[in-house]
Amino acid sequence: MPLPAFEYTLADLTAPRLGLVALQSDETIEGDMRRLLPENVDFFVSRVASDVEVTSETLSHMEQHLSAAAGLFPAGAEFDAIGYGCTSGTAQIGPGKIARKIKSSAIAAHVTEPLSSLVAACQYLGLSRIAILSPYVAQVSARLQQTISKEGITTPVFGSFEVSTEATVVRIDANSIEAAAINLMQGADVQGLFLSCTNLRALGSIERLEQKLGKPVLSSNQVLAWHLMQLAAVKAPKSAPGQLFKD
Repeated sequence: MPLPAFEYTLADLTAPRLGLVALQSDETIEGDMRRLLPENVDFFVSRVASDVEVTSETLSHMEQHLSAAAGLFPAGAEFDAIGYGCTSGTAQIGPGKIARKIKSSAIAAHVTEPLSSLVAACQYLGLSRIAILSPYVAQVSARLQQTISKEGITTPVFGSFEVSTEATVVRIDANSIEAAAINLMQGADVQGLFLSCTNLRALGSIERLEQKLGKPVLSSNQVLAWHLMQLAAVKAPKSAPGQLFKD
């Protein structure tokens, strides 16, 4: 006896749709994004193959896998915006190439990444001179500084933990991040601080650092989430941390 075929109706899916291409090795960004984005957003995550060692060469190699990673989003899904979750990878590959690779396999009105997001956030807050705290080795950090400077943002103060493995980056604790940030900012002639790297657990330190420093503090995941919401015309939740969401 055949089973009955039940009738059904289709829901009208009108919620804003955001996507994220996260690094295979990243243990932080997905949780941060779910904390930062409002509940009324449909949020999808794909992963791109990445190396456990962070060098200019391994970051460049990621470009080859971006189209395939974007192709793993649901077929036919149309996104208001998709973010690529790697700050130093963006500096190495370039925002334009990243956008082309993602749009070659996914339908997205906008594509962004932490560097374009940082530039937009700095313009929004009126910042043109910032300090940077990065976890990575000199070769990777230098490329990041050069790329930011091309966007008209000077970075006269720079500090690093000089780490080359993602498994170590993700385990740098809040006390270490905050102590390094305060030390870096002592006497610094800058307008704000950027905590670079999507795998760095920096989100929880933003408001404490802003209170101590009296200046805006930005992080890779914070600015990426903010920019995705800006591009999709989505209002940020009131709980989102930092002056970026308060102004």
